[in-house]
This record gives sequence, C-alpha cells and structure tokens, in this order.
Amino acid sequence: MSFPRAKPIDALYEDVASYDLVVVPDAPLAGALNRRIDRPRLGSFATTPRRLAAGRREEAEDRIAFLELAERTDMDWKRGAYAIGNVLQCWEHQGRLDAIRDYDAYVDDVTRQAIEHVDALDTTSSRLTEYRIGDERDVAVVGYDQLTRLERSILPDEYDTYDTFDDREFDHPPFHVFDSSTAIVDAVVDAVTEETAADVAVVLDQGSEFSTLVESALEAADIPFYGGPGFIDDPDHRAFVQLLRAAHGGTDTRVGEIRPLLERVGISVDVEHDEKRLYALDDRELDWIVDFRERIEDRTFGEALDRFEDRTDRRLGAFRDELETLGIADARATESAVDQLVFYLQSYEVPIDRENEGVLLADAKSAAYVDRPVVFYLGLDEDWTHSAPRRPWVDRDAQYTRNVQQFQLLLQSGATQYYLVQDAKGGSPVTPCLYFEELLDEEFERFSDLTSQTHTRRFDRTGEGFENEPVDATTNEVSTISQSSLGTYVNSPRDHFFGRLVDSPDEDYFKEGNLFHDFAEFYVTHPDFVDEDVIDDVVEHVLDETRPFVRSVDEATRRTKYRAGLETIVAFFEENGPVDGEFLTATSGWGSNVFAERFDRPVDSPITERWFENDELGLKGKIDLVHSPSRLVDHKSGRRKSASRIVTNSALDPPSDAPNFQALLYLTHWRSQHPGQELEFTFFHFLETLDDVVAGEADLDDTLTTITYHPMPFEEYASSEAFFDELVEDGSNKCRKTLSQVEYEDYATAFVETDLPETTDSDELIDSEFGRTLTARMKDCVGDYKYVEQGCKQAMRQLARVRGQAFFEDDLDAFETFVDERLEELNRRRAGEERFPIEGLGGEPNYRYVDNRDLLLEGGSGHKEEEGGSGHKEEEGGSGHREGDR
Repeated sequence: MSFPRAKPIDALYEDVASYDLVVVPDAPLAGALNRRIDRPRLGSFATTPRRLAAGRREEAEDRIAFLELAERTDMDWKRGAYAIGNVLQCWEHQGRLDAIRDYDAYVDDVTRQAIEHVDALDTTSSRLTEYRIGDERDVAVVGYDQLTRLERSILPDEYDTYDTFDDREFDHPPFHVFDSSTAIVDAVVDAVTEETAADVAVVLDQGSEFSTLVESALEAADIPFYGGPGFIDDPDHRAFVQLLRAAHGGTDTRVGEIRPLLERVGISVDVEHDEKRLYALDDRELDWIVDFRERIEDRTFGEALDRFEDRTDRRLGAFRDELETLGIADARATESAVDQLVFYLQSYEVPIDRENEGVLLADAKSAAYVDRPVVFYLGLDEDWTHSAPRRPWVDRDAQYTRNVQQFQLLLQSGATQYYLVQDAKGGSPVTPCLYFEELLDEEFERFSDLTSQTHTRRFDRTGEGFENEPVDATTNEVSTISQSSLGTYVNSPRDHFFGRLVDSPDEDYFKEGNLFHDFAEFYVTHPDFVDEDVIDDVVEHVLDETRPFVRSVDEATRRTKYRAGLETIVAFFEENGPVDGEFLTATSGWGSNVFAERFDRPVDSPITERWFENDELGLKGKIDLVHSPSRLVDHKSGRRKSASRIVTNSALDPPSDAPNFQALLYLTHWRSQHPGQELEFTFFHFLETLDDVVAGEADLDDTLTTITYHPMPFEEYASSEAFFDELVEDGSNKCRKTLSQVEYEDYATAFVETDLPETTDSDELIDSEFGRTLTARMKDCVGDYKYVEQGCKQAMRQLARVRGQAFFEDDLDAFETFVDERLEELNRRRAGEERFPIEGLGGEPNYRYVDNRDLLLEGGSGHKEEEGGSGHKEEEGGSGHREGDR
C-alpha cells in the first residue's frame, strides 16, 4: 500500500535554494528549510505569509481580539467570541475584513461591534491585508494549494510554485497494534533516552488521553519535552478552576467528582465515600471546601486565588496575571463570572513560556511537518480528522483537500516513522482516521485490516516475556465461593481479580438494602414491638443514613419509598409467618443489626441472616430467611425477575450473558442439608409494588418469584404420574381434553420409546422425535383429530415451561461439577500458572455487569475495554448486602 510521497526536505531545499524568498504554508516547514541554508543571506528565506507580513512570530489574534472586546465592551463573552471567530474566519477565507457583511444570517449588532474593534487592532490579518511582496524579489511558493485566500493576497504578480509531493510513491510503514494506550506510551518512552530526546517527535491528538499519558510518562522518566501541556493543563490551574466550579456546583456534588481537587489541596477521603454528596458528608477533612463554598459569593477571584495559594502553599503567578489581563481579578466570583472564566479557558490557548528542548510533542491537527529524524504517531484514529468549518464562506471541498494534504505530509515527517495504534477499544473496533480512505486504495474497517504488526504482552512462563524478579510468596487456595463472586468470575475473570484488589465506593442501594435487611431481621424477632411509631422512626433513620447520597429535592420521594418498603416487609411476614427454627443448629449470627442497637432489643433468631460455608461443595453465602425446612427467602430491593429469567441466567453451558447463580447455589447447599426433599427459593422484591402500595392496591403475590427444586431428573419428573395428573387437571383446554381420554400408561409409553431431548425450546421439543412419538401415541389412543395434535403441542409447551422455570436433580449435579471446575481454575490463576483473562466462559464480557471497567485493558485475544459504571448489583435486584469474599 502506498500513496504519493512527500518531497524530502533536502530535495525541496535544492529546488528553492536559489530564490530570494520562499513562501510556505507551515512554520515547521519554513524552519526545516532555513536550517539547511548553506550560504549567507540577507533577510528572510523561507517563511509563512503571516510571519512575513507581521515581521514577528504569529500570534493568536482571536484571543487578542477577544481580550480587546472584553475590556472595551460589556457584551456577553460567548456571543463576542462567536462573532470574533466568524469575522476572522471569513476574513481568512474571503480575503477582506468586512466580507462577513455579505452573509446576512451571521450579521448582528455584536458582529458589527466585533468588526469595528478588530479593524482598530494591529493584527496579523490586518498586516496581511495591507502587505504585498515586491515584484523585484524572486519568489517561490511551496504548497500553494494549502494557502488561504488571505495568505495568497500577499503574493506578487509573478512567482514559481513547487508541489510538496513528487512523482514517487511512499510505502508507509506497518501499523504497530498495541493492547492499550498505556502500552503505546510505554513503547515510546522505552525507545527514548535523555540523550536522544532532541531527535524524537511524538505526534498525537492534543485532546486525547495520549497527551497527558505521554507527558506524565516522559516526566517520570526524566526525559525533557516541549510543546505539550498548555496553560489550563497545569495541575494547580486545573484544580483552582475545579474549586470555583465545585463552589457553585450545588449540594448534589459528589466526592468522586472532585477527587483530583481534593488530592491537590491535601484532603484525603476514603474511596468508599465517592458516591456521597460532598456537603452532606460529616468529615472534618472537608471543612475547608465547605467553608470556601459558603463564602464564594463574597469573594473576588483574586481573594479566592489567595485562599487556594495559602492552602496549597504554591504561588499561581501566571493565573493571577491572566485574571488581571481579563480584568476580573477584583470581580466577585459569582456563578456566571466563573462560567465566563471557564468558557474563556476552554476557548483560547493562553500563551506560556516554553523551553524548546527535548522530545517535541506535536498536535496532529496543527502540524503538517515535523522536522525530527524519528517520529512516533500515536492513535491515528478518527479523532485525527479535522472538523471542517460549516460556514458559507468556507469552500469545504478546498478545505478538505488542504486537510488531506496536511495529513499526508505529516505521515511522512522524519527519516523513520512509527505508527502506534489500537485495534479495538470500548468493545468496538477503532476507526482509523478518515483521511486514510483517500490515501489507501483498499477497503478496511480497522487497523488490523491493513499491513500491521501486533504487539501483545504475553504471559510467558519460560521467562522470555516480561523480565520478572522471582518473589518468594505463597498463595492461599480458595475453597469456597459466593454466588456474586461466581457470577463476576464467569462474566470476566479479570474483573473478578480486580474486584478483590480495588476498593469500590459505597452506593445508596447498598446502604438502603442493608438497612431494609436489618429491619426484616428485627421484625422477624420482634413482630409485636413494631408499630406505626417504630416504622416512623425507622423511616427517619434510613433517611438520615442515606442523606449523603440523596438530593434534598428527592427526600420526600425517598420517605414514601422507604415507608412503602417497610410496610410491604411487615405485610409479607404477617401473611407468611416463618417457622421457629428449632430444626436448625444455633449460629453466631451475621454481624450487627442497626435496629437491634437502636431499640436495644437483641436479634438472635437462627432463621435470619444465616451464614454458611459448605467446604464439601465449595459454596458460601448468607441466607436472608429460612422460612421453613423446605423454603428459603431472599429479600431484594431491585426489580422483580420472572422464574424463567432466573433459570436462564443460571445457565452453565454456555453461561448467560448476565450470569446469576444465587438460587441455584443456595438450593444446592440446602439440598445437601435436606437430601431427597422438594425445596423452594423465593425472591421477595419488597419495592416491586411501590406504586400500588401508595395507591392502596398492592398484591403481595406481585413481589414474589419462587424457584422450585424437584429431587429427581427432569425426564423422571416429566414422565411421572403426578405431572400427568397436573396436565389433566391444570393444562390448557385441548391438552386436558386429549389426556383425560387416555391412561397414564399411554402417556408414559412415549418416554420409554424415545428419550426426552434436553431443551427448553417448545418448538424444538414439538419437532423432536419425542414430540412426534407422543403425538402419534395420543392419536392412536384418542383418534386422528386436530384437537389431539393441538393438545399434544400444549402439553409439550407446558413441559418446556416447567423445564425453564425450575431446577432438577441433574441441574444441581451439573452445578456442583461446574463449581469444582471453576475453583480449580481460579486457584491455578491465583497461583500464577495462567493469567486471569478478560473474556469469561461465554466469551466477551457483558460490560453492563463489569465493576472495574477502566482496568480491563484490551488484549490480543479479544479483550475489550469500556467506560463507565456497571450497575451490576442493582440491575440484578441486588439485596444490598455484600458477601464476604475478600
């Protein structure tokens, strides 16, 4: 694969060396040509139109014009910036200052004011408009097509043009595909030393994650660099702006949202508080932030900066100077004023002094030439594509051509180029920069479709992979696993691994769930004590405990929710009184109970919050309620799931994309305590009927989902006389009509003649050999009638329905084997014999149920990465409590 080759700088210099003046579109190209001058010259040789006309380094005239407008008028900053941008852009593309007046839709009072103020300024564009190269000079123009109309206006009547490309082809180097952005940055830093830094350039999208990653990595390695971080990228500048915004952010600001600020001002808050509201958290460490917020309206920007400097013991002289330049140092830091400051800092690049030494960091959207021997290109994805201005004065086709040519030139900078990319991110292929479609004559969707080399960090036990120093450490084997850990592990072993290493913040639904569980346990022990006054007290206590998570405007809604949940729990136990628990052995209980302590009454029932560790089966967990010897109950605050959904999510081969093994695991354990007995596991979703409780129309049945375990294989159950009688009595109309005319033996014969297939798909069952045998048998007994065929279909649909809504002996047997295999596999990985892969048993993880998404970097075997939170526990109707896996 190739595309037109950029003319080498040395060859380009030979073409233009004899001219008095060489006009180029790009300052780095001018610098590269000037560095090759081999004889004394008077005045400029290679330069850009703007530098030539202004006689100085190019300045950001949009910022200069904005500052002038902000100082001399009281117009809204956003409107003023918008008008200035339009005026300057139209001037650039049409060649004259007042050209925007030709476009009525873009002309208003602010625009007219902007034209007047810009006209009065000594800007580079004004000098370009007035300047013209004398005809006496011998002029060459390199890259004429890349010059705008305003830049071309300075050219003399006669000049020679030189293309930036030659007739040869450029065979671009392969794309080096890495697992992650950090792996790409590591590769760059590993290849650069302090001595070679001046020979290296790194081209990246300045707005991408690569920018900060490269800067911090080079800094950590003591490798000098320049051209990277801007004014607002300074950590103290960023922290001060975040402090101003947090001060006006309202009472719903969460600790996690301002954690970088807290760390910068020396405030340490545990990660468990990240989801709590900053101003509702009772922590003395936060008093300084709270005090700053409460007095912000009375402080000027200068005074606020004084407070920040005193707290951090660092001086922000450059930021103070910029406040003076904007004329707001003595203005009050009101919310609208802070918004204006943030808009300014996001819109304009404040100039800073840089030392031009070390690795050059170049922005992919600004540079066209990078004159360094070695150039690394990071990312090369769709974010490298320029956003063409959507304005009527811009020739979009010409602008697109300029952008493609700039990209084409940039890719060939340096003597050696390295394209370092990712092939997938966030579970999706990375889209290469759209300009590649213009340059490469072939179809592709991702970098691996092109000429590429994959660099994957492989785990190599031979010692030829990473150089690891041996560590003398022993690993304790895991002997039991909980349902939540098993579900996470099956979805993504890597996520399970990080879940044991990384602390996660408390969530409101955990806090609520734990309090509801405590109340349920307390009520079971003291039903006569709980009356309306107690419920009122419990509601207020739950509100107090969850207040750090909840907006004040939502408090009334939460109060209603909590009362409805408590009343539903009371109603459930009044209607479904549990057994006394005499059949159980005594336990030491599970932790403390908030309401036992609050009302000074002990909670020592053996049937509630019963922890188990079944070493023989490798299972552990906590049973919310042992309702009877044959029935377990689990309290859920999340949405109710159907029995079929629960059974589906318990699938083993292959696992569901939302694995949840709670009912299956608990029933497997309980079977070992009560073998040969039919068992039930009931999910009690006490908030499911919230709306109905408020309306006074609640039905407890709507809160319950029960999964039954039958102590026999499914085929034995399906062929039993009991199930046959159930079909006769409770089946659909034609099923009852058909089977009521035959004997049980006639029905059972079909099971003897043909094996029942392993399926929950009713259509598959009907079309199977068994389905045809049963239908034929019934027709022989009853007659070849249409209703008989329909009746058999209804019977088999009922068979499939039962199979998909209950567990049988073979299900629990298979689960025991499944757990043994997972524990053996888990312990191998814990011992270091193999890696914890990102992909689970079902392949790519379901990222909705991943808790440590940011830590799951991509890998060569389809590893994916996504951003954001998971919501796993609440999505699956989390009960609120965390099981003891750590």
